[in-house]
Order: sequence, then structure tokens, then C-alpha cells
Amino acid sequence: MSQTKAQLVSGTTAQDLTVDNINTTSINSGQTSGRKNLVINGAMQVAQRGTSNTNEGYRTVDRFRNAFNGTDEAPTQEQVDVVAGTTPYTLGFRKSYKLTNGNQTGGAGATDYLGFEHHIEAQNVATSGWNFKSASSKLTLSFWIKSSVAQAFSGSIETPDSSPARFFKFTTASLSADTWTKVTLQIPGDSNLNVDMNTSSGLAIRLYGFIGTTYSSSDSDTETWVTGSNKYANTMTTTWYTTNDATLEITGVQLEVGSTATDFEHRSFADELALCQRYYYLLASGATKFMCMGDFWIDAQADGGIVLPVEMRATPTLDHTNGADYYRVWTNGTNSHIDGAISLWNRSHNKAVTWYATPDANRTAGHSCRWITNNASTHFAFSAEL
Repeated sequence: MSQTKAQLVSGTTAQDLTVDNINTTSINSGQTSGRKNLVINGAMQVAQRGTSNTNEGYRTVDRFRNAFNGTDEAPTQEQVDVVAGTTPYTLGFRKSYKLTNGNQTGGAGATDYLGFEHHIEAQNVATSGWNFKSASSKLTLSFWIKSSVAQAFSGSIETPDSSPARFFKFTTASLSADTWTKVTLQIPGDSNLNVDMNTSSGLAIRLYGFIGTTYSSSDSDTETWVTGSNKYANTMTTTWYTTNDATLEITGVQLEVGSTATDFEHRSFADELALCQRYYYLLASGATKFMCMGDFWIDAQADGGIVLPVEMRATPTLDHTNGADYYRVWTNGTNSHIDGAISLWNRSHNKAVTWYATPDANRTAGHSCRWITNNASTHFAFSAEL
């Protein structure tokens, strides 16, 4: 076994400091501590909101949203299993984010689009070690992608803090149908880029199943930083979009500082969940789930509140089912229905929240109560998404 002598430290001898089989080139060129992946939930493990939905936005896999316009039938977004035996599966990926196209009978219009988005908080980009002003400083984006239709797909990286916003468009190689393919992209800095030191979106990653000509442009300016209102992707073929129930899946999304795509940084579910909870926190879902302790501020008002498990990006808004008998409050062995609106107190902030509602029957001011969900469809959450 080969040995390399380390530099002596006062009070030690050379024999105390032998190091076995160290590749110093790897240490000097790669990250040796901390989280290297700027993307949160890139392995698609966390889905606090559920596993399937036909609405736009953040609806299933945390930190990833779908965006669509001009569709004749709404697409479906899902968290699905990665099939055993495929290359991503052998590399430790068990979940993917999947879009299923609807039946777009009207064809592919100029303002139609359907795709994925991921937004990274500006301060995380600013402090990542990427010198975004220098063309010699690189980010590397890598991900696994699978399509039911054989074709290439396009997207972009956006820096919204640049004035005007700047886009780095890219197009994948043509994919074989129903086959996982790894895509790798180098993204250099540019003197016209800007990333603010704040909690807004500092970088957006987009990938489209289709995007019309209103929002796309010729690939003659691909893989270079450009400005314009139609630079979200390169001009795309319509094949996938006009194929009924075509599917597109991604997993293993990683954005790291450096010019090389390294192995994916697999984080534990608990670590990934905590990172996601900065942007969305599900307190309770389903029936007869305890939410919190509270009290009656006045006879006709029940209050509740919690300390949030992590500091959220901003003061959150409520994301909850609302209506007759979704919640109950118990006090002195008696339960009251919450049939009206639930509102956040203005004293809420990004570390703790309080809320209030009017029960169906008055109780005694000052008495404590327990908040409990009362319907299988109930969810009660807080959102501070980008």
C-alpha cells in the first residue's frame, strides 16, 4: 500500500501522519464538504402535497412545478416509481417526476407550452462558489430523462436578477423512446449576469415537452447567454405534444459548481424533507389527525398555532382545504366544527404561525382546545414557494 507523508504539525512525528491512497487531484478539483447539489429534491423523494394532480404549479413532487398554457386537456403530473433494472434504479434512484400529456386536439399553437420548472433561492446561488460574472467559472447541470416519444427536448437556465433577465438555452440529444438517458450541460458565467443576495428566485431551470414559437427561438444562439422575451427554449418539434398521453420523466437533477458532472449527491429522506420544508410544510392531512393545541380567544373564536420545524423562506400563506366540517376543535370533552374560513394572524412570521376561525358553537373564552382534522380529504399546510 502506497503512503504519502502529510505536512508535520507541532507535537507530531511523520509516523503519526501517514495517509493512505489519497488522490490529491480529486481533492483539489472537487467539493470535499457541504452540499454540492444546489437543486433540492432532485431525486424526487419528497411529495408532501400528494402523488398525482392535473392542476398547474406545485402539486406533487416538492420544489418542482409544472407549467402549461393553451392545452385542450390538462396534463397530469405525478411522482412515480423508477422501474427496477433501469440504469437510474441501479444508481439509487427510486422516484421520478412524470408528466403525462393530455389529448391536444387543437394542435401545437404558438403560445402553447408544457414543461417542468425548478427555482433556486438567490442567496444559495450567490454563496455557492460560482463566480457568475466570469466565463471561466462553470456550473454543471445533469439529469436523467425518459420520454415515450423519440425526439429531442429543450429548456433553459434563467437568471431573473439580471437586468434584463438572461437565458442560457439548451437542447438534449434525440432520445430513444422509453429509454433513460443522462443529460449533462456546462453553464459558464457571464459579465452581464447578476444574482442578488436575497430570498427570491436567483436561478430557474426549465425543461419543456413542448413550447410554441411565442416563447422560443432559433437554436442559433443556443448554449450562450442571451436576452429577450422569447428565449425560454429553442424551437421544438411538435411530435411529443401532439401525441395523446405521451409521457416525460426526469430524476437525478443536479446543479453543481465546476465543469464536471460528478456522481449524484444522494441525501437522506429526512435531510431532503427538511430542505423542502423551508418552502412548504404539511402540518396534517387525512382524517382525525392531531394538528396543535390552541385556545378560545373569545367565546366565538378558536385559535391555533405552531412553531415551524425550519425557518421558512418568507412568512407563509395557508394552503388548506376549507369548508364544512374539515376541522374540529375539542375543549372540555366537547367538539366544535369549523365550517367557515380559517385565517392567519398578522403576527405570524417565517418561524411561527398562528391562525383563527369561528366554530359552529360558542365556547368559553380562555379554555384550551385541540385542533384535529376531520375529513379524509383534509390537508393543512403552509407555503412560501418561489
